[in-house]
Amino acid sequence: MKENIVIKYRHTVLFYLLATLIPWIFWFAASYVSHHVVYSKSTWTAPLLGLAGLCFPMILTIMLVSRHQDLRKDFLGRFLNLSFDKWQYYLTACLLMPASILCAMAISLLFGYSPSQFVITGHYTFTSGVFPVWFLLILAPILEELAWHGYGTDCLRSRMSLFKTSMLFAAYWAVWHFPLAGIKGYYHANVVSEGWLYSLNFIVSIFPFVFLMNWLYYKTNRNILVAIIFHITAGYFNEIFSTHPDSKCIQTILLLIVSIIVVLKDRQLFFKRTLA
Repeated sequence: MKENIVIKYRHTVLFYLLATLIPWIFWFAASYVSHHVVYSKSTWTAPLLGLAGLCFPMILTIMLVSRHQDLRKDFLGRFLNLSFDKWQYYLTACLLMPASILCAMAISLLFGYSPSQFVITGHYTFTSGVFPVWFLLILAPILEELAWHGYGTDCLRSRMSLFKTSMLFAAYWAVWHFPLAGIKGYYHANVVSEGWLYSLNFIVSIFPFVFLMNWLYYKTNRNILVAIIFHITAGYFNEIFSTHPDSKCIQTILLLIVSIIVVLKDRQLFFKRTLA
């Protein structure tokens, strides 16, 4: 893995400051619009504001990367650096999240929850305005991972161990989503309306998710497509079934166990400070 190039991702404060401030401006505006009468006059307004906020970190990444030839080359090369000897990580990226939610629902049956959870409903637990939900379940992970694993993760990793990088980014990412909870009909707003337990579960679930995604990312020579696929499967397979919210809590426990095992087995990757 060309770890030395990671040192050149230097603009950590600038990246995270702008990647938070600008999306929040759009999302707080979308929240206001979605709850006021103006929304009934234009159903496009709130979704477009939401999408603009979602796009900005990716645009920021492109702006920062495009200024340096070596970063441009590194960024573009991380889509094509697939290697046959990494097949087990590619497979894990595709199957871990769907397997975890299926196992969680199976475990929930032992506590009396309904087998109907396994039914593919054909509808989703949230709305996204004028955009089809399936479209956002694919687009959002692409836009986010082009930013988070295009620049955000590496600029943290250039300063600290992967363990600290993952902990700090997971905490940041939980806070970054905060304004989305105010946009009427959005997934995060619905989670909040379900109660504190499920809101807490969403926050906690981010931590094992980030650890596992970063593990896959660095194990595949920083391949951005692996991160995108992992993120898409997480959102999509948690939506297509009639999953009880308590099963998602069970899934979080399972992912925490898996992430702890991964960190313990790959201590060198997570706790090594130097990049050389």
